[in-house]
Amino acid sequence: MGDFKIGVMVDSFRLPIPEAVKTAKDVGADGMQVYVVEGDMTPDALDEAKRAEFRALVEGLGLQISALCGDLGGHGFQIAEENPDKIRRSKAIVDLAIDLGTTVVTTHIGVVPADPASEIYQNQLAACKELGVYAAERGVAFAIETGPETATCLKSFLDDVGSKGMGVNLDPANLIMVLNDDPVQAVYTLKDYIVHTHAKDGVQYKACDPVQVYASFAEGGIEGLNIGELFNELPLGEGAVDWDAYLQALRDIGYNSYLTIEREVGETPEDDIRKAVEFLRNKKGKRT
Repeated sequence: MGDFKIGVMVDSFRLPIPEAVKTAKDVGADGMQVYVVEGDMTPDALDEAKRAEFRALVEGLGLQISALCGDLGGHGFQIAEENPDKIRRSKAIVDLAIDLGTTVVTTHIGVVPADPASEIYQNQLAACKELGVYAAERGVAFAIETGPETATCLKSFLDDVGSKGMGVNLDPANLIMVLNDDPVQAVYTLKDYIVHTHAKDGVQYKACDPVQVYASFAEGGIEGLNIGELFNELPLGEGAVDWDAYLQALRDIGYNSYLTIEREVGETPEDDIRKAVEFLRNKKGKRT
Protein backbone atom coordinates (compact mmCIF):
# COMPACT_ATOMS: atom_id res chain seq x y z
CA MET A 1 0.00 0.00 0.00
CA GLY A 2 3.01 2.27 -0.14
CA ASP A 3 2.97 3.85 3.32
CA PHE A 4 1.45 0.82 5.08
CA LYS A 5 1.86 -2.93 4.88
CA ILE A 6 -1.18 -5.18 4.66
CA GLY A 7 -1.40 -8.21 6.88
CA VAL A 8 -4.05 -10.84 7.54
CA MET A 9 -4.96 -12.81 10.64
CA VAL A 10 -4.47 -16.27 9.16
CA ASP A 11 -6.82 -17.88 11.67
CA SER A 12 -9.62 -15.84 10.08
CA PHE A 13 -9.49 -18.14 7.05
CA ARG A 14 -10.60 -21.05 9.28
CA LEU A 15 -8.17 -23.39 7.52
CA PRO A 16 -5.25 -25.53 8.73
CA ILE A 17 -2.43 -23.11 9.48
CA PRO A 18 -0.05 -24.11 6.64
CA GLU A 19 -2.90 -23.78 4.16
CA ALA A 20 -3.99 -20.49 5.72
CA VAL A 21 -0.48 -19.06 5.37
CA LYS A 22 -0.48 -19.93 1.66
CA THR A 23 -3.93 -18.36 1.33
CA ALA A 24 -2.59 -15.15 2.91
CA LYS A 25 -0.07 -14.98 0.10
CA ASP A 26 -2.74 -15.77 -2.48
CA VAL A 27 -5.01 -12.89 -1.39
CA GLY A 28 -2.14 -10.44 -1.80
CA ALA A 29 -1.05 -9.78 1.78
CA ASP A 30 2.44 -8.62 2.72
CA GLY A 31 2.39 -10.37 6.07
CA MET A 32 0.34 -12.30 8.60
CA GLN A 33 -0.55 -12.66 12.24
CA VAL A 34 -1.18 -16.02 13.89
CA TYR A 35 -2.90 -17.10 17.12
CA VAL A 36 -0.49 -19.01 19.39
CA VAL A 37 -2.54 -19.80 22.49
CA GLU A 38 -4.20 -23.08 21.49
CA GLY A 39 -3.57 -25.92 19.06
CA ASP A 40 -0.45 -26.59 17.01
CA MET A 41 1.03 -23.08 17.28
CA THR A 42 1.55 -22.81 21.04
CA PRO A 43 5.05 -22.48 22.48
CA ASP A 44 4.74 -25.97 23.99
CA ALA A 45 3.69 -27.51 20.66
CA LEU A 46 6.49 -25.90 18.65
CA ASP A 47 9.93 -27.29 19.37
CA GLU A 48 13.03 -25.71 17.85
CA ALA A 49 12.73 -27.63 14.59
CA LYS A 50 9.03 -26.82 14.15
CA ARG A 51 9.67 -23.14 14.83
CA ALA A 52 12.33 -23.07 12.15
CA GLU A 53 10.05 -24.96 9.76
CA PHE A 54 7.16 -22.51 10.25
CA ARG A 55 9.40 -19.49 9.86
CA ALA A 56 10.83 -20.97 6.66
CA LEU A 57 7.28 -21.53 5.32
CA VAL A 58 6.36 -17.90 5.91
CA GLU A 59 9.59 -16.42 4.59
CA GLY A 60 9.63 -18.80 1.64
CA LEU A 61 6.35 -17.27 0.49
CA GLY A 62 7.79 -13.79 0.78
CA LEU A 63 5.66 -12.95 3.81
CA GLN A 64 6.49 -11.46 7.19
CA ILE A 65 4.96 -12.22 10.56
CA SER A 66 3.45 -8.89 11.61
CA ALA A 67 2.62 -10.13 15.12
CA LEU A 68 1.63 -13.11 17.21
CA CYS A 69 -1.75 -13.13 18.94
CA GLY A 70 -1.07 -14.08 22.55
CA ASP A 71 -4.49 -13.34 24.01
CA LEU A 72 -4.94 -15.86 26.84
CA GLY A 73 -8.66 -15.14 27.13
CA GLY A 74 -10.79 -15.05 30.24
CA HIS A 75 -10.56 -11.82 32.21
CA GLY A 76 -7.07 -10.96 31.05
CA PHE A 77 -4.86 -9.95 33.96
CA GLN A 78 -7.68 -8.75 36.22
CA ILE A 79 -7.56 -11.68 38.68
CA ALA A 80 -4.42 -11.80 40.81
CA GLU A 81 -4.37 -15.55 41.48
CA GLU A 82 -4.51 -16.32 37.75
CA ASN A 83 -1.68 -13.99 36.84
CA PRO A 84 1.44 -16.04 37.71
CA ASP A 85 0.47 -18.74 35.20
CA LYS A 86 -0.64 -16.20 32.59
CA ILE A 87 2.59 -14.26 32.99
CA ARG A 88 4.61 -17.46 32.59
CA ARG A 89 2.71 -18.35 29.42
CA SER A 90 3.02 -14.81 28.09
CA LYS A 91 6.78 -14.84 28.57
CA ALA A 92 6.94 -18.11 26.60
CA ILE A 93 5.04 -16.38 23.79
CA VAL A 94 7.64 -13.57 23.79
CA ASP A 95 10.35 -16.19 23.33
CA LEU A 96 8.32 -17.76 20.51
CA ALA A 97 7.96 -14.37 18.82
CA ILE A 98 11.73 -13.97 18.77
CA ASP A 99 12.21 -17.41 17.24
CA LEU A 100 9.57 -16.72 14.58
CA GLY A 101 11.04 -13.35 13.66
CA THR A 102 8.51 -10.83 14.98
CA THR A 103 8.68 -8.17 17.67
CA VAL A 104 4.96 -7.77 18.46
CA VAL A 105 2.57 -9.87 20.56
CA THR A 106 -1.03 -8.65 20.66
CA THR A 107 -3.23 -9.34 23.66
CA HIS A 108 -6.26 -8.32 25.71
CA ILE A 109 -5.67 -7.58 29.39
CA GLY A 110 -9.30 -7.15 30.47
CA VAL A 111 -11.22 -3.90 30.85
CA VAL A 112 -8.99 -1.29 32.50
CA PRO A 113 -10.95 0.51 35.26
CA ALA A 114 -11.01 4.29 35.26
CA ASP A 115 -9.93 4.30 38.91
CA PRO A 116 -6.19 3.56 39.27
CA ALA A 117 -6.73 2.70 42.94
CA SER A 118 -9.02 -0.24 42.16
CA GLU A 119 -7.81 -3.76 42.85
CA ILE A 120 -8.36 -4.82 39.22
CA TYR A 121 -6.30 -1.89 37.91
CA GLN A 122 -3.46 -2.70 40.30
CA ASN A 123 -3.53 -6.39 39.29
CA GLN A 124 -3.29 -5.44 35.63
CA LEU A 125 -0.59 -2.88 36.35
CA ALA A 126 1.62 -5.32 38.24
CA ALA A 127 1.31 -7.97 35.52
CA CYS A 128 1.99 -5.53 32.68
CA LYS A 129 4.98 -4.01 34.44
CA GLU A 130 6.55 -7.46 34.80
CA LEU A 131 5.75 -8.45 31.24
CA GLY A 132 6.89 -5.08 29.93
CA VAL A 133 10.32 -5.49 31.48
CA TYR A 134 10.68 -9.04 30.12
CA ALA A 135 9.55 -8.06 26.62
CA ALA A 136 11.60 -4.84 26.41
CA GLU A 137 14.78 -6.65 27.39
CA ARG A 138 14.23 -8.90 24.37
CA GLY A 139 13.20 -6.22 21.90
CA VAL A 140 9.54 -7.27 21.86
CA ALA A 141 6.37 -5.32 22.70
CA PHE A 142 3.06 -6.57 24.04
CA ALA A 143 0.40 -4.64 22.14
CA ILE A 144 -2.80 -4.21 24.16
CA GLU A 145 -5.78 -4.30 21.81
CA THR A 146 -8.11 -1.32 21.98
CA GLY A 147 -11.80 -1.71 22.70
CA PRO A 148 -12.58 -2.47 26.34
CA GLU A 149 -11.79 1.05 27.59
CA THR A 150 -11.48 4.50 26.02
CA ALA A 151 -8.24 5.48 24.34
CA THR A 152 -7.69 8.12 27.03
CA CYS A 153 -8.02 5.53 29.80
CA LEU A 154 -5.66 3.12 28.02
CA LYS A 155 -3.06 5.86 27.53
CA SER A 156 -3.14 6.72 31.23
CA PHE A 157 -2.67 3.05 32.09
CA LEU A 158 0.29 2.69 29.73
CA ASP A 159 1.81 5.86 31.13
CA ASP A 160 1.62 4.18 34.55
CA VAL A 161 3.23 0.99 33.21
CA GLY A 162 6.08 3.08 31.81
CA SER A 163 7.70 0.39 29.66
CA LYS A 164 8.71 0.15 26.02
CA GLY A 165 7.71 -3.49 26.31
CA MET A 166 4.02 -2.52 26.39
CA GLY A 167 2.26 -0.85 23.47
CA VAL A 168 -1.02 -0.74 21.57
CA ASN A 169 -2.66 -2.82 18.86
CA LEU A 170 -5.19 -0.29 17.60
CA ASP A 171 -8.41 -1.95 16.44
CA PRO A 172 -10.72 0.82 15.17
CA ALA A 173 -13.81 -1.40 14.99
CA ASN A 174 -13.57 -2.44 18.64
CA LEU A 175 -13.57 1.18 19.72
CA ILE A 176 -16.69 1.90 17.69
CA MET A 177 -18.62 -1.30 18.40
CA VAL A 178 -18.23 -1.39 22.17
CA LEU A 179 -17.58 2.23 23.17
CA ASN A 180 -18.56 4.41 20.22
CA ASP A 181 -15.12 5.98 20.79
CA ASP A 182 -13.57 7.84 17.84
CA PRO A 183 -10.74 5.72 16.35
CA VAL A 184 -9.31 8.75 14.53
CA GLN A 185 -8.82 10.67 17.76
CA ALA A 186 -7.58 7.44 19.37
CA VAL A 187 -4.65 7.42 16.94
CA TYR A 188 -3.51 10.82 18.16
CA THR A 189 -4.16 9.96 21.81
CA LEU A 190 -2.20 6.69 21.65
CA LYS A 191 0.43 7.82 19.13
CA ASP A 192 3.39 7.07 21.40
CA TYR A 193 2.30 3.47 21.92
CA ILE A 194 0.90 2.14 18.61
CA VAL A 195 3.06 -0.73 17.31
CA HIS A 196 0.45 -2.71 15.34
CA THR A 197 -3.09 -2.21 14.04
CA HIS A 198 -6.03 -4.37 13.03
CA ALA A 199 -8.00 -3.48 9.92
CA LYS A 200 -11.56 -4.20 10.96
CA ASP A 201 -14.86 -2.38 10.59
CA GLY A 202 -18.09 -2.39 12.54
CA VAL A 203 -21.09 -0.52 13.83
CA GLN A 204 -22.75 0.02 17.20
CA TYR A 205 -26.52 -0.38 17.33
CA LYS A 206 -27.06 0.35 21.01
CA ALA A 207 -24.95 1.78 23.81
CA CYS A 208 -23.53 -0.98 25.99
CA ASP A 209 -21.47 -1.61 29.10
CA PRO A 210 -17.96 -2.76 28.10
CA VAL A 211 -17.48 -4.55 31.42
CA GLN A 212 -20.58 -6.63 30.76
CA VAL A 213 -19.67 -7.23 27.11
CA TYR A 214 -16.17 -8.47 27.85
CA ALA A 215 -17.40 -10.53 30.79
CA SER A 216 -19.73 -12.23 28.32
CA PHE A 217 -16.79 -13.05 26.06
CA ALA A 218 -14.76 -14.30 29.01
CA GLU A 219 -17.49 -16.45 30.51
CA GLY A 220 -19.15 -17.78 27.36
CA GLY A 221 -22.20 -15.54 27.41
CA ILE A 222 -24.33 -13.82 30.01
CA GLU A 223 -28.03 -14.49 30.38
CA GLY A 224 -30.12 -11.71 28.90
CA LEU A 225 -27.22 -10.19 26.95
CA ASN A 226 -27.56 -10.40 23.16
CA ILE A 227 -24.33 -9.13 21.57
CA GLY A 228 -25.94 -9.02 18.13
CA GLU A 229 -28.40 -6.41 19.34
CA LEU A 230 -25.56 -4.18 20.52
CA PHE A 231 -23.02 -4.15 17.68
CA ASN A 232 -21.77 -6.02 14.64
CA GLU A 233 -18.53 -6.47 12.76
CA LEU A 234 -18.85 -5.64 9.05
CA PRO A 235 -16.59 -5.90 5.97
CA LEU A 236 -14.12 -3.03 5.53
CA GLY A 237 -15.83 0.10 4.25
CA GLU A 238 -19.30 -1.01 5.33
CA GLY A 239 -19.09 0.03 8.98
CA ALA A 240 -18.65 3.29 10.86
CA VAL A 241 -14.86 3.61 10.58
CA ASP A 242 -13.90 6.68 8.53
CA TRP A 243 -11.05 4.97 6.72
CA ASP A 244 -9.69 8.01 4.90
CA ALA A 245 -9.46 10.02 8.12
CA TYR A 246 -8.21 7.05 10.12
CA LEU A 247 -5.40 6.20 7.70
CA GLN A 248 -4.44 9.86 7.43
CA ALA A 249 -4.19 10.03 11.22
CA LEU A 250 -1.82 7.04 11.17
CA ARG A 251 0.27 8.83 8.53
CA ASP A 252 0.26 11.98 10.64
CA ILE A 253 1.85 10.20 13.60
CA GLY A 254 4.42 8.47 11.38
CA TYR A 255 2.98 4.96 11.59
CA ASN A 256 4.07 2.90 8.58
CA SER A 257 3.73 -0.69 9.70
CA TYR A 258 0.92 -3.25 9.41
CA LEU A 259 -2.80 -2.95 8.88
CA THR A 260 -3.68 -6.55 9.72
CA ILE A 261 -7.10 -7.63 8.48
CA GLU A 262 -9.12 -9.56 11.02
CA ARG A 263 -12.47 -11.11 10.03
CA GLU A 264 -14.12 -12.80 13.00
CA VAL A 265 -17.58 -13.33 11.49
CA GLY A 266 -19.14 -13.97 8.07
CA GLU A 267 -19.77 -17.05 5.94
CA THR A 268 -17.03 -16.46 3.35
CA PRO A 269 -13.96 -15.16 5.18
CA GLU A 270 -11.56 -15.66 2.27
CA ASP A 271 -13.74 -13.59 -0.03
CA ASP A 272 -14.17 -10.89 2.61
CA ILE A 273 -10.43 -10.76 3.30
CA ARG A 274 -9.57 -10.65 -0.39
CA LYS A 275 -11.95 -7.70 -0.80
CA ALA A 276 -10.45 -6.07 2.29
CA VAL A 277 -6.94 -6.30 0.80
CA GLU A 278 -8.24 -4.66 -2.37
CA PHE A 279 -10.07 -2.02 -0.32
CA LEU A 280 -6.86 -1.04 1.48
CA ARG A 281 -4.74 -1.09 -1.67
CA ASN A 282 -7.24 1.28 -3.29
CA LYS A 283 -6.44 3.72 -0.48
CA LYS A 284 -2.83 3.96 -1.66
CA GLY A 285 -1.80 7.54 -1.97
CA LYS A 286 -5.22 8.85 -0.96
CA ARG A 287 -4.71 11.56 1.61
CA THR A 288 -7.08 13.94 3.32
